[in-house]
Amino acid sequence: MIKKGEWVRIEKTILEPEERAPQIPDDTKKLPMVMWAKGFLQEDAEIGDTVVVVTRTGRCETGTLIEANPNYELNYGEFLPELLKISYMVREELFGDQDEAGL
Repeated sequence: MIKKGEWVRIEKTILEPEERAPQIPDDTKKLPMVMWAKGFLQEDAEIGDTVVVVTRTGRCETGTLIEANPNYELNYGEFLPELLKISYMVREELFGDQDEAGL
């Protein structure tokens, strides 16, 4: 049981696949458009229940409870060595020869 007032994450389907815009890529058209929101749970509930949360900005959202006390997960993808080389190239262009790595 997750108690009222806990920080949670909900999921809500915004558009079903058949409601999606016709110009989006075919693989995207097959999936619903889904929203996730974090907020304070407004009544005791279990994972999978339909609940109401109040977000940090005071907005009320309704959706399926999927997680209590969610972590912040940021990921900018896999490391790309090319981007590191480009950063040295830009730095050299802007500030002169400062390439300490010998690239």
